[in-house]
Amino acid sequence: MKAAYLKDEAFLADAAAHRGQPGLRLWWLGQSGFLVHFDGFFALFDPYLSDSLTRKYAATDKPHVRITERVVDPARLENISLVTSSHNHTDHLDAETLNPLRAANPGLRIIVPEANRAFAAGRLGCDPDELTGLVDGQRVEHGPFMIEALPAAHEALETDDRGRNIYLGYVLTAGPYRVYHSGDTVLYDGLAGRLRAFDLDAALLPINGSLPERRVAGNLWGREAAALAHEAGIRLAIPCHFDMFEFNTVAPDEFLDACEELGQDCRLLANGEGVTL
Repeated sequence: MKAAYLKDEAFLADAAAHRGQPGLRLWWLGQSGFLVHFDGFFALFDPYLSDSLTRKYAATDKPHVRITERVVDPARLENISLVTSSHNHTDHLDAETLNPLRAANPGLRIIVPEANRAFAAGRLGCDPDELTGLVDGQRVEHGPFMIEALPAAHEALETDDRGRNIYLGYVLTAGPYRVYHSGDTVLYDGLAGRLRAFDLDAALLPINGSLPERRVAGNLWGREAAALAHEAGIRLAIPCHFDMFEFNTVAPDEFLDACEELGQDCRLLANGEGVTL
């Protein structure tokens, strides 16, 4: 198993050391999970910080064998203002991650697609009114953070019977910084144009692609993630959704090579490693 760049006490010490520091800092927590710091406040994108899927699928024909160590126990993450879930798959909506976070952070705001709010509440064992549901184009502010929702396509743009997207991406604004977390998505018409309008400082993009033998919905391939970042004028592209499970990962080489060819600035992080914008 790969060692995390920082984990447990070392990771928590690094996060604490950046409180009050200038800029916006991002740490990759593994899979599609990121911790964000700005002006003394913290937010989380889609954290998966348990072994719930490994246990769930251990005796099946689709084992979720972990590749990289867990960065931190979610119960030890404090001073978190908000957390997102982009859709209902457990690596993006994990009760064993979110419920310890709720217990450690009274007043935590949990943001989910409005189409999924009842389902998410059932998984977390809470009242749906405790969750904040968003639809395409809707915004919510909490502390220094503003989150705006836009559709994701995993692997298609799907909606509920009321036309609400069941997969979302989010743009987080904090002070002068804007960061896009795509959730799980492939390319779809108009995505690059919508992103360009945000004048994004960074994008957090999946690169694990799509293969039928995995029997799970797919995402951007590395070359597609690089091209999307380049077309949308994003200043820094950061890859994710790899190095978590043996059956659903890729090497980041395709992404890195495509970024170099396009002149797209990028940063490859290890689990538990951070970068400051």
